[in-house]
Amino acid sequence: MFTRTTVTAVRALIYLGLSRATDPVPPRRMAQELGESPSYFNKITQLLAKAGILRAHRGVSGGVLLNHSPEQITLRAVVEACQGTILGDFCRETSNLQTACAFHRAGAELHAAIIGVLSRWTLKDLLKKPLPSPGHIYEISCWMEPRPWNPPSSNSPEKKSLKKEKNSKQTKVLRTGR
Repeated sequence: MFTRTTVTAVRALIYLGLSRATDPVPPRRMAQELGESPSYFNKITQLLAKAGILRAHRGVSGGVLLNHSPEQITLRAVVEACQGTILGDFCRETSNLQTACAFHRAGAELHAAIIGVLSRWTLKDLLKKPLPSPGHIYEISCWMEPRPWNPPSSNSPEKKSLKKEKNSKQTKVLRTGR
């Protein structure tokens, strides 16, 4: 449900919220401290600035700051800045759910629940407990924890997969002209 871009955006906002910065923070510095690719991180901060969640400052002392107080920044705003508007994907639109099929009603209820939860959770809530308690054991690591960023090597499976996907798209364009 949350893309890597959204998770990284949340991490950036938590970083800024915890830092209580009054001067712009360079995205490159944030990326290094959070273990993210600087160029990818810069694109994410641009998305957040475009959505009005961050305020960007250009120049030598440039960087980003929160554009609103943490209680005004909802998870919904972050998700929509990174992933687009959250739309329901079921049957056809109807103004009367009582006459719609049961699957449509279930989908509409699920959509309303997702919107409600994402609208209710704010950056202020996330700042109250940004990391798990010491000693808490996860089967996988917490997405909010800093991690070392290792650019994929030219022989890594990730790099090969990206190259294969790019070549596949180029082949499709050559074959179909689209």
